[in-house]
Amino acid sequence: MIGVTAILLLFPYVLNKWVFVPIVLVASLLPDIDSMNSYFGKHFIFRPIQWFVKHRGMLHSLTFCLIITLIFALFLPVLALSFFIGYGLHLFGDSLTIEGIRPWWPNKNVLKGSIRTNGEIEKWVFYVLILVSLFLIFNLIF
Repeated sequence: MIGVTAILLLFPYVLNKWVFVPIVLVASLLPDIDSMNSYFGKHFIFRPIQWFVKHRGMLHSLTFCLIITLIFALFLPVLALSFFIGYGLHLFGDSLTIEGIRPWWPNKNVLKGSIRTNGEIEKWVFYVLILVSLFLIFNLIF
């Protein structure tokens, strides 16, 4: 929901809207391909990644995010900022949870907050983001 809210906030300022929206959405789901319970991770094609990468390990790091963003910036620049926004906001959200993330993997330091995954606070944040998103949609239309 953080990615959707970001899309709606930035939408009026983006030149290539047809690229921006899907890339932010896909990138915001990508860090969890290391989990069999995620939207993409449940598909068989991602099983080999899950065999070699621990959940909330390398793929949940700014190190990985910046490397992929740099590759996009060099070879497909139109994707770079959208990817960074979607992927980075996912990492930001996960950094607020009790499990946290290792932002500068392979460094062992963990950045974590106090929000329990699937807990009440996370649900309330989700509902607030839905309301903010509805407000932004209303403003975009009218």
